[in-house]
Amino acid sequence: MRVPTSFYPQTAPASVEVNNLVNPAAHIPVFSQRDQASARDFFSSNVNVTPPPASDHFVHSQRVTRSVPKTKVVDPYTQAFIDFIYENPTTYHAAQYFAEELTKAGFTYISERVSWKNKLTRGGKYFTTRNGSSLVAFVIGAHYTGGNGAGMIACHIDALTAKVKPISKKPVVEGYTQLGAAPYAGAMSMTWWDRDLGLGGRVVVKDENSGIIQTKLIHLPYPVARIPTLAPHFGAAANGPFNPETNTTPIIALEPNDPAENELRPDEVGAPLAGRHNIRLLRVIAKELGVPVKSLLNFDLELFDTQKGTVGGLEQDFLFCPRIDDKICAFAAVNGLLNSCDEYAVTGNSINVVALFDDEEIGSLLRQGARGGLLEGSLTRVVDALGNGATMQQTFANSFLVSADVIHAVNPNFMNEYMQYHMPRLNVGVTVSCDPNGHMTTDAESLAFLEEIARRTNNTLQYFQIRNDSRSGGTVGPMLSSSMGCRSIDMGIPQLAMHSIRACTGSRDVGLGVRLFQGFYEEWDEVDYYVRSGEKM
Repeated sequence: MRVPTSFYPQTAPASVEVNNLVNPAAHIPVFSQRDQASARDFFSSNVNVTPPPASDHFVHSQRVTRSVPKTKVVDPYTQAFIDFIYENPTTYHAAQYFAEELTKAGFTYISERVSWKNKLTRGGKYFTTRNGSSLVAFVIGAHYTGGNGAGMIACHIDALTAKVKPISKKPVVEGYTQLGAAPYAGAMSMTWWDRDLGLGGRVVVKDENSGIIQTKLIHLPYPVARIPTLAPHFGAAANGPFNPETNTTPIIALEPNDPAENELRPDEVGAPLAGRHNIRLLRVIAKELGVPVKSLLNFDLELFDTQKGTVGGLEQDFLFCPRIDDKICAFAAVNGLLNSCDEYAVTGNSINVVALFDDEEIGSLLRQGARGGLLEGSLTRVVDALGNGATMQQTFANSFLVSADVIHAVNPNFMNEYMQYHMPRLNVGVTVSCDPNGHMTTDAESLAFLEEIARRTNNTLQYFQIRNDSRSGGTVGPMLSSSMGCRSIDMGIPQLAMHSIRACTGSRDVGLGVRLFQGFYEEWDEVDYYVRSGEKM
């Protein structure tokens, strides 16, 4: 409904006092008596509209100061996780972060390239990495003897992303500079469109003077790319289906006014990546790393959501965050190990292990994935060094694996997709994942084992199994337990919107995960003692 022309106010006075403060630059509407009469006539025939006050000056409403509700105290692990995700957006950054946290806690790095026989001791804390994107850390109890097992938690730290193509340079389209990128594990879906996308990963560089080749991490501190949607005004074309090759190409810049900006400068001639990637992109990367463009040999770069995670909900019940799957379980598992490692190093009889893998989202078949043997190889080297001739078969038979990966929380808008009594809720506890067809490793014995640990440590477990008319996902549990022949259970922190660019879990769920995983490391040895005692009867 349109307002009569005469309703619009005249010019404001030069200075108006508002809330006891004089603002000489304010333009406060002033209504003449004729304007007020027209307004009253207008509003009297439109009862749903509130008329302005009948005064010489427009009266401002009291400004309400907004504040975060203080009905709940956010778990410190939640804020730490939010910061971790924001500051470590790629798999490489996550692996580096965990390596640094372990080092701070007194863990010693051991390269896969060297012998471990003279480097390991009982009571020691160690970690190794592979490809800069997977990691295994372990604590050897002071009372470890050959044949004793390992208490293991395995997670993955890769997440859905878009990876820059080997030749990312694209033809200019109507003044837009675009970036050739490919979806990793189902990324670049509709949830990725119209998001502020950052760029980061690892870059291989060569020192021009020494010839030394090394890898550096890069995280551009601002959004770089966007996949724009087509406005709905264009009709059917805006509704899809969309071609993942031609309709999801990110834009990263407008073409410069000076075409010379796209030409190689004298010191860039002969650069290994020139011609394969936009030269302006290479300059940005080189500047961020503090090296010449000619030093860039290659890179693995990813796009990611730059919006920082946050707690939300009327009483801060939720955690809204990107890349929850499965960095949240990895974060909880590492913290559980760190919280228990010092005591276990002094009193433990076995080995406590956390394993963080890359490539779970695409099948784990690469060397840095769970099928690459990093976990099994690390344990084998420990036994070779300290096991006094014990076999790996005996070690694995005495071991227990927790495969920790996120699981589906119940979605209140799709209740018919869940099975009754199998509806995990947020902020309750870690969820056990079950599947009758071998997609998960949980069975009666492993479930009873973990339930006993939960009782001892005052943790609540939840349970999930997919409906008979739905398809189950999978994770690293089956491949690791079948490789080692060890007992295993699949479980994880529940979340909503899995595989969306931005998901949701409970604001207390990170801390609940830490508490359960710490309890596992502290109690599994003793629980297994009672299990072995029962087997002898």
